[in-house]
Amino acid sequence: MKNGFFRGHGLGNDYVVMDPKELSFKLTPKTIKAVCDRNWGLGSDGILSLVPSRKADFGLRIFNPDGSEAEKSGNGLRIFARYLHATGKTRKTHFTVETKGGLVTIDLHIDRHRDASAATVEMGQATFKPAALPCTLNVLELIQQPIDAAGRALTFTGVSVGNPHCVVFKQAGESWSREELLTLGPSLENHNLFPKRTNVQLAVPTGPKEIVILIWERGAGETQASGSSSCAAACAAVRLGLVKSPVTVKMPGGTLNIDVAADFNLTMKGPVTEVARGTLSPSFVRGLR
Repeated sequence: MKNGFFRGHGLGNDYVVMDPKELSFKLTPKTIKAVCDRNWGLGSDGILSLVPSRKADFGLRIFNPDGSEAEKSGNGLRIFARYLHATGKTRKTHFTVETKGGLVTIDLHIDRHRDASAATVEMGQATFKPAALPCTLNVLELIQQPIDAAGRALTFTGVSVGNPHCVVFKQAGESWSREELLTLGPSLENHNLFPKRTNVQLAVPTGPKEIVILIWERGAGETQASGSSSCAAACAAVRLGLVKSPVTVKMPGGTLNIDVAADFNLTMKGPVTEVARGTLSPSFVRGLR
């Protein structure tokens, strides 16, 4: 279908999937911003682009709504996997996908309607080393490091799961407000400690194997849910001894289950929903050129 799209969400974190071979325009920062605009375009937390791969069954590029590129997205990978299965790109339920943040393995879970309504994703190994995010602090690991943001003195744990994350915890029994997220999120995302910016999670342990997080995504802002953010926050919580694996991560959009292995290899399981398939109108496409 010329200029067609597939739209899905993972716990409210929505993406549009496109195949560049089927588009009459190129995915540039300008066109990505236009498509993702929620008032003037299709509206989305990003675009997932199918690309060739020599290392995996499929290749994926992930674009943020500001036109920048992300290395990895847990929710995006589940949506992309459902797209591949639903549109007949594959009939397999076990396959690999290459992202800029590394190669991942996906297992689809087929429901009684023959839909791939959930997926388990092997997200790779997390690291706390500054060079992986990157972060300019000269330390061996980014564990409970001081940082000033929006006039507040905080302590963060930095994690890379193929893309960068800054996790800030409050103690059990406390909570983060949305107002704090909207203030601290952009300040931390663009902090000079993170030369390539960072994703942000405000987290609280709420049980021996459970945490609650609010999410500010690099290039996207506040989001209802995030797979890579869930992985990063769960990994940080385990590393700090706040919880034990497997970790239930609760977000405004819903819950994901994250298994954190002893070597910090991460496995994520969660639902995925198809919303729509359609075609961009000729007049909208003309406006992109």
